[in-house]
This record gives sequence, structure tokens and C-alpha cells, in this order.
Amino acid sequence: MNNLTMNTIKQVPARVLSRRSGNSLEAEREHFDRQQCTSISKAINNSEVPVKEKHARRIILGTHHEKGAFTFWSYAIGLPLPSSSILSWKFCHVLHKVLRDGHPNVLQDCLRHQSNIKEIGSLWSHMHDRYGQLVSLYTTLLITKMNFHRKHTEFPSNLEVSDDGLEKAAGTDVNNIFQLTVEMFDYLGCELKLAESVFRQLNTSVAVSQTAAGQCRLAPLIQVIQDCSNLYHYIVKLLFKLHSCLPAETLQGHRDRFHDQFHSLKNFFNRARDLLYFKRLIQIPKLPESPPNFLRASALAEHVKPVVVIPDEEAPEEEEPESLIEVSTAPQTEQQNIVDIFDQTFGPPNGFVQDDRDIQIDNLKKEVELLRAELERIKSEAQRYITQLKAQINTLEAELEDQRKQKQKALVDNEQLRIELENLRQQKLETENAQGQLAEAERKAQATELRYNKLKEKHSQLVNNHAELLRKNADTAKMLTVTQQTQEDVARTKQQLAFEMEQIKQESEMKLEEQSLQMENLQRELAKSREELSIIRSNLQSTEKSGETLNKTLQTLQVEKDTLRKTLSERDVELSSLKDAIQQKDVSLQQERERGCREREQLQGKLKDKSMKEELLQQRLLDEQFKLLQQTVKEAENIIQDAVTRLDDPLHIRCTSSPDYLVSRAEATLDSITSVQQGHVEYLKNEADAGTLVRPLTQFAHLTADTIMNASATAHTAPLNHADSLTENCRDCAKNCFEFLEDLKTKKSLKHANPSAVKAAVQNILQLGQELRPKNLDIRQEELGDMVDKEMAATSAAIEDAVRRIEEMMNQARKGSSGVKLEVNERILNSCTDLMKAIRLLVMASTDLQREIVESGRGAATPKEFYAKNSRWTEGLISASKAVGWGATQMVESADKVVLHTGKYEELIVCSHEIAASTAQLVAASKVKADKNSNNLSRLQQASRHVNEMAANVVASTKSGQEQIEDKDTMDFSGMSLIKLRKEEMESQVKVLELESKLENERMRLGELRKKHYELAGGLEDMPTVEQPIKTASPASVWMRPGSLKKPPVAQKPTVPPKSNNPLNTSDGVYKAQLIDF
Repeated sequence: MNNLTMNTIKQVPARVLSRRSGNSLEAEREHFDRQQCTSISKAINNSEVPVKEKHARRIILGTHHEKGAFTFWSYAIGLPLPSSSILSWKFCHVLHKVLRDGHPNVLQDCLRHQSNIKEIGSLWSHMHDRYGQLVSLYTTLLITKMNFHRKHTEFPSNLEVSDDGLEKAAGTDVNNIFQLTVEMFDYLGCELKLAESVFRQLNTSVAVSQTAAGQCRLAPLIQVIQDCSNLYHYIVKLLFKLHSCLPAETLQGHRDRFHDQFHSLKNFFNRARDLLYFKRLIQIPKLPESPPNFLRASALAEHVKPVVVIPDEEAPEEEEPESLIEVSTAPQTEQQNIVDIFDQTFGPPNGFVQDDRDIQIDNLKKEVELLRAELERIKSEAQRYITQLKAQINTLEAELEDQRKQKQKALVDNEQLRIELENLRQQKLETENAQGQLAEAERKAQATELRYNKLKEKHSQLVNNHAELLRKNADTAKMLTVTQQTQEDVARTKQQLAFEMEQIKQESEMKLEEQSLQMENLQRELAKSREELSIIRSNLQSTEKSGETLNKTLQTLQVEKDTLRKTLSERDVELSSLKDAIQQKDVSLQQERERGCREREQLQGKLKDKSMKEELLQQRLLDEQFKLLQQTVKEAENIIQDAVTRLDDPLHIRCTSSPDYLVSRAEATLDSITSVQQGHVEYLKNEADAGTLVRPLTQFAHLTADTIMNASATAHTAPLNHADSLTENCRDCAKNCFEFLEDLKTKKSLKHANPSAVKAAVQNILQLGQELRPKNLDIRQEELGDMVDKEMAATSAAIEDAVRRIEEMMNQARKGSSGVKLEVNERILNSCTDLMKAIRLLVMASTDLQREIVESGRGAATPKEFYAKNSRWTEGLISASKAVGWGATQMVESADKVVLHTGKYEELIVCSHEIAASTAQLVAASKVKADKNSNNLSRLQQASRHVNEMAANVVASTKSGQEQIEDKDTMDFSGMSLIKLRKEEMESQVKVLELESKLENERMRLGELRKKHYELAGGLEDMPTVEQPIKTASPASVWMRPGSLKKPPVAQKPTVPPKSNNPLNTSDGVYKAQLIDF
């Protein structure tokens, strides 16, 4: 019994040891996960401080420990990156360090999460956050970096590769080198853009590098400096290689882009070198003063690779050593083992005897669990090895394919060399008759030999050097043509070239043999890899079989097991612990809910307070705006009251005013009343902006007071009846103004305030002023100059008004019509607008020509004296200008009627002809005194031709629109009998005769009208005049055209009566203006 007990005690430590070994692996993995989680949480947080090197170093060592970044990404995905820009910035910094210094498999793990990085960058690019913009640029850089290294596996993530490795990665294909250079440009551009953005956000006036916030932004630039130095060196090497293969013009874009990036990189290095933060962390290299000259091949030897030096880190802070195995679990395990040995030796407490089978079942179950864990670990390791081997196989197959392509390319190049050698021999045969100096031939032969020796050195430059040889050979052929060389020297040169070509061919064959040997070695390595893969698969299958046998054994043991009291008790303990944990979680969750409710209530209270404050501010704003309006109303009452008090002021009786000025003031007052009505509507829509009503109300008050005062002043010189009416209307106007302003004083009556009564009173004053205007106004010769300027200005104003009215008609036509009618109306109105613009250019040219005529002909006299001296010419110019303005007005009225379908298209055509005739009259009136070589005269004639073209366009568009609008009845005579057709024919003939008779009568009437017009024009010229002021024709004597209504004041066409004692003198350049009918 004692022996059995002793044997059992000796056997227990072995089982305990196996159990502790299994637990140690799990503990090690758990400790590793916890350590990585701690480092990641300390490195990536919301604090605006730089990432500590010790935390980043632990994360990087973790990637080497597990040969990948699975653990890093498992924790990084759970970080709330969208909630904090600083957190995202530090995440990008740590990811950059992991990509550079982590395990090579990190790149593949990061590529799987590339979409997450893009989402973070896209999110922060739309945020107006300073760190957010940097995060957007940083994510773009990381994605560019991952894509570059995925495509070019020859470059590790830290960009540390030798010159031979760079040559191997670039290859011999010029297209590949070109594309690789472009991608490196993009890579370096992303790095520089991030650096420039960081420096742009820093305040250079203070030592930002000594603050935590500044160091947080500057810390990632250390990795940027390391990347930029290597990329700069590789780009320089590749550009020199490209310039040796391609023409300089082709690479002009590459050189320009390199120069820009060179200056940006140099500026970046200089600014970073001046910061104290970088001086203790990194030694930044100095770039040359000027970029390398790629057009000079020898400049490559002058290039020095910039080397970034990271000084040795100081001893890190002493920390407590963290063991990979939890020591705290060891005493518990040992104590548990001691208890098990004691129970097995002396029996369990309370008289409970455990069977040996139960002990074996427990031990076997634990061993099975350990074996399962070990099996899972082996499976994961095997799967990872399989993935790595597959990747290696794919890489080897890709390299093998590249070798095959290179071999085929070498064969093709060899064949091309043979063909080129034959061509070279033929060219040498053609130069047998050439003679040259022996020394020059030997020099060229030596140069050719040097070119072929360079071909021996590098197989990759075979094609380029051969092209150089051809160029040199062509130069040799040209030189041999000029020189006189004997036939023996040429033959000797041929033999040397043939010998060298034979050597080159042998070397190329040797290269092919070496490549074939390399391919065989690669195939053998591939076979070995496949054998290792098969062995691993067999081991995996055997492991799975052993696992199946163990599962079967466990099932048989479970059948024999009757009760599992210990397992049930443990489960009860676990269940009670879980219940306690759930209760604790419920309590914490309830506390969180209560806290969330309190915070929500607080936020709602703040929101209510804020809304109440906003309402108070809004109400205060409305009160202030209304107060401003009341002050304006009060001031307006004072202004109008001041004008009313002057009506009864005896001193005001001496003040007089003209009816014309009164009419102008009344018209301005009417415009201001319209503005007040519009401002009143806008103020009712938005009472927070009283400026829309205050400004027009102020103008209204001043203009109304001015109108009242001028009306009173005009009444002092007017007849008694008109004077009383003016005074009464002034008082009515003031009374209505006070009533209107009184309505504006209260919010209740403000909505119903209407200045219509004031408008009616002002219109009465306007009408009285127009009645008081003199009917026959004497015009002195001294006023002719002013009349010319006024009439030309009035004509321009009439044209501008016509253009404006056409635009209004265009907008109304678009709203009120559609389809064919809208198309016709738009075409007619557009042609009318073009005609108005052409007339405006004509008037401007006529004004310039008139000014030139006056300046060149008046001598020492004033312009008024010049106009008085040439009064007949001036009167013709005034008449022509009025005719143009009247034609424009009639054109607008006719177009308005056509668009509204109340007029006839023929009226529009006649107006177009009339405008052409009026402009011809204006051109003739302006031309008579102009110099033939005048530039302004040429401009005027060109403008006249342009007006004729535009008038023709109006006629054409009108006729086409008339044809398009008017519906023509289809002539269907199929259902008529012969008698009915005969009857319809007779009726049609009767209508034709009637219409022809009416046409003949209208032509006769038109002739009589023209005859009468010419008679009246001649009668006006025969009117006797003395040295008295010229009288203008009354409105009743103004010439009226057929079908026209009353003409507007600006657009009248009066003919100023000429003097009879000044007959027409053609030598003076004065002619009678006649209208031309087209």
C-alpha cells in the first residue's frame, strides 16, 4: 500500500508538468494580447501629445512576434476613429511606423483593411477640422504607400534597397522604368503635401516644436523624412537611366516635375532642420544647391545619396519586467496540485472516495482539451505556412515567367543584332570607295571598340548601346565619305568590327546559358518547396487522424462515466459567479441610464433656455427695426410739415419754378411712391429688415416735400385758376401723406397702409404742371447746341427703354406661351433686340462723329456758336435723331401687339423699314460735314449697314413667324361636284378682283400721303423768318405716319422750320433730309 502510494506521488508531478506547459502557452498568448492592447491604447488616444517610442516599439515587436498585424488590426478596428481627429491622426502615425518597421507580412494584413482607411480619410476630408484635413492627407499617403509596395514587391516598406536591387526592380524595359518613375513621383508628392500641410498649420512666431500640440503634429514627419530621402535618391538614379535611353524632349515633363519636388523637398528639409524637436531625434541630410543636370551623364557621379541618421536612443525608463507567463497563476496551480496529491494519498475530505476511473477520465479530458488547443494552434500555423508557401510559389512562378520573357527577349535581341550586323557589313561595303586620313579612321575605330566594350559590361544596356553604335557608325560613314582612306584600312576596320560582334554574340550566348541555369535552379527550389508542402500536408493529416482517435476514446469514456459531481459543482460555482457579474452589469447599466437621463434633461433645459434667448433677441430685433421705422416716419412728417408751412410763408412768394422742373419732380415722386409700395410689401414679408422700407420712405419724404414746394413756387407765376388748383392739390397731397404716415405708426394699421391717395394727388400736380407747359417754345440759335445733345441723349434713352421693354416682353412671352408661339415670339423679340443694339451703336458712332465735326470745324468759337452758325445742319441732325427715337418706340409697341396677338405682323415689318429709313437720314445728316478719311465716319457707315442687316433680320423673322403661326386650310375638293367647283372658282375670282381693287386704292392713298408730306416739308422751308427765335412745331403739326398713334414725348418727329433767308448751299455740305421708303 505504501509502495503504491509512493508511486502515485512520483507520477503526479509529470501530469502536473504537462498541465502547466499547456497552461503556459495560453497564458503567454493571453499576456501577449493584453500587452498589445495596453500599448495600442496608450499609443493611440485623444491626448494631443506625440506617440511615445516605447509603445510604438512594443507594437512593432508584436508584429514580428506573431509574423503579421492580425492582433494590431483586431484592436485598431474597435477604436472610435470617426469621433476624434487627434485619435485618427495618431492612428495613422502608428500605422505608418508599423508599415515601415513591422514584419513584412504587415503589408498584406493592412491591404485587407484598406477600405477602412479610405473611409476614415473620406470622412475627415469633409470636416472643417485642422487635424481632420491632416488625417485626410495622411490616409491618402498610406494608401499610396501600400499600393506602391503591393505592386513593386522588390521595395520593402522601409524603402531600403541597394543600387543593384534598384537596377533589378527597374529592369531593362524603358516603359517599365518610365512608369516606375511616375509612381515614385506620385509617392513623393503625397509625402511632401502632408509635410507642407503640417508646417502650414504651425505658428512660426513661437517655438511650436517645444509644445505638446506642436510635437503631436511634427512626430509623423520623422517617417516622412526617411521615406523622402530614399525616394529622392531612387528618382535621381532612374531619371539618369531614362536620359541614357530616351531623348531629352520626351523627358521634359519628368524634369519639370522633379525640379518642383526638389525645391519643395529642400525647403521641407531646411525648415525641419531648424526645429529643436528634430535635432535630438533625427539628423536630416542637406540637399545640393541646385538639382542634378540630367542632360549631362557625368553628373551622376556627382550625386550623393542623402542619408538619414537616427541617433542611438537613450536608455528607456526603467519599467517592471513583464514576464510572458503569469506568475500569479503558478502558486494557485501548485497549491491545487498539492491538494490533488493529498486527496489521492489520504483520501478526499468528508469521507468521499473518488474512483480511479474518475481521476483518469478527468486527466484524459484535460489532456484532450490541451491536445485540441495544440491542434488548433498547429492548424493555424500550418495554414499560415501554406499561405506563405503559396505566396512564395506565386513569386517564384512570376520570377520564372520574367526569366522566360527575358530569355525570349534576349533571343530576339540577338537576332536583331545579327540583322543589324549584316546591315553594318553592307554599309561598310558601300564605303569601300571612300578615302580618308588614317588617323581619323583609327580614332573612329577605337571609339567603336569602346562602345562594344561597354556592351560587354552590361547585358541590360545591349539595345541602347547598339543604337549608339549605329549612330557612331553613321558618323563614321559620313567621315569616311569626306576623308580619303585606302581600301585596306576599311577592310581592317571591318575585320575588327566583325571580331567584336562575334565576341558580343558569344557573351550573349553565355548570358543565355546563365539564365537557363538560374531557371533550372529556380525549378529545383520550386520542387523542393512543393515537397515540403506535401510533407506538411501529410503531417497535418496524421495530426487530424490522431485527434479523431482521441475523440473516439473520449466518447467511450464518457459512456462509462456515471456521474460528474465535481463538474456540476464547478458549473454551479461558475453559474453563481456569472449571476453576480450579470447583477453588477445590470446595476452599472441602470446607473448609466440614470446618468444619461440626467444629462438629457440638462441638455433639454439648456436648449429651452437657448430657444427663449433666441426668441427674446428676435423680438428685440423686431422692436428695434419697428422703432427705426417710427423714427423715419417721424422725420418724414417733419420734412413734409416743413414744406407745408412754407406754403403760407410770405417770404416764399418770391420763389418761382418752371413747369418743366415741377413735372420732373412729380415724376420722380411717383417713382418713389412705387418704391415705397414695394418696400412696404417686402417689410411685411420680413419685419426683421426695416431697411427695405426705411430707404424708399426717406426718399419719398424728400421728393414729396420738394414737389410741394416747387408746385407752390410754380403757382406764383401761373394763372389764377391753375395757381389755386396747384395750392389745393399741394395741401391734399400733404394731408394724404400725413394719413399714410399715421398708418405706419402702429403695427395694427401698418398692414393696411396704402399711399394710393398720395399718388393720386401727385398725379394731379403732374397733370397741372404739364398743362402749364408752354405750347410753342421759342428756341434761340444759342440753344441749338443744347438741343442736339439733349435729343441725342433722349434718343439713346429711348433705345435703352426699348431694349428693357423687349426684355420684359420676352419674359412675359415665356410665361404666357409655349410651343410654336413661344418659339416665334422669341425669334421676333431676339431680332428686335439685336436691331435695338445696332441702333444704339449707330447713335454712339453718330455722337462721336458729331463731336469730331464740331471740334474740327469750330476753330476758336464755342460749340454753341458752331451750331448757331450751321443751324440748318443742326436742325436736320435734331430731326433725324428724333426720327430714330420715334422709330424705336414704334417698333416696341408693334412688337408688344404682335406678342399679345392684338397687332399685325405687317406693322412690325413697316416699323423695320421706317427704322432703316430714319437711320439713313441720321447717317446722311452726320455725313455731310464729316471728313471722308475719318475713322468715326467709317464706324458710322459700318453701323448703318449693320442696322440694315438687323432690320432685314426682323423682317425675315416676322415673315417666317407669320407663315408658321397662320394656319392654312387644306384644300380638299374631293367631295365637290363640277357645278359647285365652278361656283367656288367664280367666287374666288371675285375676291381676287376685290383685293386687287383695294390694293390699287391703298397704293394711290399712299402716294397721295407721300405727296402731301413732301408738300408740307417744302412749305416749311418756304416760311419767312427774321432775326427772331425759331419756333418749334406744335404737337398737332408733327408729321404722323399711317397707322401710328400718339407718339411719346421723347420719340416725337417734329421738323424744325428752317430760315428762308438761308437757302440750301450744297457747297456747305447742307442737304434737305428726306425719308427713304424701302
